[in-house]
Amino acid sequence: MMEIVNIRIDDRLIHGQVAAVWSLSTKATRIMVVDDQVVKDPVNKEALKMACPSQCKLSILTVEKAAANLCSGKYEGERVFLVAKGPRTIRDLYDHGFHMEKVNVGNMGGKQNTRMLKKAVSVSEEDVENFLYLADKGVAITAQMVPGDEAVDFVKLIRG
Repeated sequence: MMEIVNIRIDDRLIHGQVAAVWSLSTKATRIMVVDDQVVKDPVNKEALKMACPSQCKLSILTVEKAAANLCSGKYEGERVFLVAKGPRTIRDLYDHGFHMEKVNVGNMGGKQNTRMLKKAVSVSEEDVENFLYLADKGVAITAQMVPGDEAVDFVKLIRG
């Protein structure tokens, strides 16, 4: 049986925390990057391949392909760590039929028209709408930078 060991939102995708800390603590055997733009970017894809830890296979997929693969059980016997840049991608996965129990919010850097909810996590109004949509569907959303940190209820942060 395929096991989803973590679904993480991190706008840096694969980097030190995901590659070294999260992949080891979850014993992931596959890192799945879900991003419709990265799929079309050969330079970014190459960087992700270099950043992926050697003990993990790597998939870089569109939302549609990722949802199809996950729903069909394609990764039988694997421990999948899914990472996306933002909540819109996770919402789109949900709407394509891949229903998850929980999502971990890691890093969402500050951009224009965002507000900081906690260190390294800033959200726009669209992000808030997408997070609340998922929460309304019963998805538990927590904020946790590294496995040793306490997982904080992200919806409570949004609602202040």
